[in-house]
Amino acid sequence: MVVVELLLEITDLAVEVNGKEILKDIDLYIEKGETHVLLGPNGTGKSTLFMSILGFPKYNVTRGEIIFKGEDITNLTTTERVELGVGVSFQNPPAIRGVRLKDLLRLESRKHGIEADEDELDPETMTLARTLKFDEKFLERDVNLGFSGGEVKRSEILQLLAQKPDFIMFDEPDSGVDIENVELLASEINTLLDKDKKPGLRQKSGLLITHLGYILNFVGANRAHVLMDGRIACSGDPNEILDDIRKEGFKGCVKCCETH
Repeated sequence: MVVVELLLEITDLAVEVNGKEILKDIDLYIEKGETHVLLGPNGTGKSTLFMSILGFPKYNVTRGEIIFKGEDITNLTTTERVELGVGVSFQNPPAIRGVRLKDLLRLESRKHGIEADEDELDPETMTLARTLKFDEKFLERDVNLGFSGGEVKRSEILQLLAQKPDFIMFDEPDSGVDIENVELLASEINTLLDKDKKPGLRQKSGLLITHLGYILNFVGANRAHVLMDGRIACSGDPNEILDDIRKEGFKGCVKCCETH
């Protein structure tokens, strides 16, 4: 008998931003070890769903609940959710003047009981940095300040590797980066999501927003969801849904919605 262990449960979720309802009746269930992908045209609420899961204050949950690891986190702060094991890679994260990337990584390492000499990174984190093509000189730079698009993406993944979250959201990880960086990012995303382990041994789960779906050539997904007009229009096999979207665009999803 297979025991299903849900890591994230979203039930009947409705969210307002500045008094306008953006998400309506969202139901989403992600099992431990699964990777889901979220598709949909711009402006349909994909990023709003991410921010609502993170608990950003301006995203007001008016109905429904968000359960993570069996705990209702609907009213928890963003900090509390991160401490429980929620992580995110933003599409356009802000630059943080005066905070070195090295300092941020040291802070994350200390949370896991990993110490290093003063003003140095521990060997494990330094190895991760080199894998993502960051040398010691680069780690001295302020977070995201003057970074190229590819450097920002790699920095986000490096921070997640140091954070070691149980559930990770990736907002357009394949946008604005070249093929070499996409392959490198995908390799580390697979590490974050336990893809190097057998399916039954995977503990980490993920949710990816992607517009083009290119990242899915390198990162396998268990299930895809199409978000249209603030609602999940359909869910199913990622390859089948992507094939339909590539053939008909999202207007095919509109037709599907009209028949249900």
